[in-house]
Amino acid sequence: MSPLRSDLFRTHLAADPANPLFRFSLGQELLKEGAPAEAAEHLRQAAAAKADWMMPRVLLGRALAAVGDGPGARAAWTEALALAVAQGHEEPEAELRALLAGR
Repeated sequence: MSPLRSDLFRTHLAADPANPLFRFSLGQELLKEGAPAEAAEHLRQAAAAKADWMMPRVLLGRALAAVGDGPGARAAWTEALALAVAQGHEEPEAELRALLAGR
């Protein structure tokens, strides 16, 4: 069995705990691996590290939705939508509008 990709990012994060990109990457991999609760913690910290970073908020919403925190997911997606609009990211904007509309 090959090692999980999240293990690679755990190693990177251990070496540089303040690096928001490592934290985001770990959260992203944990979400892919089916660990949304753990992913949410890392994605929340990545989002907090950079006020204008949309993607951690998108994935945080997905992680929170997966653990049944609908209000938390909506809040994360609402923040992400505001950033998508402000930054001119049309595809993420459309995706976020659909998520917030429940489609």
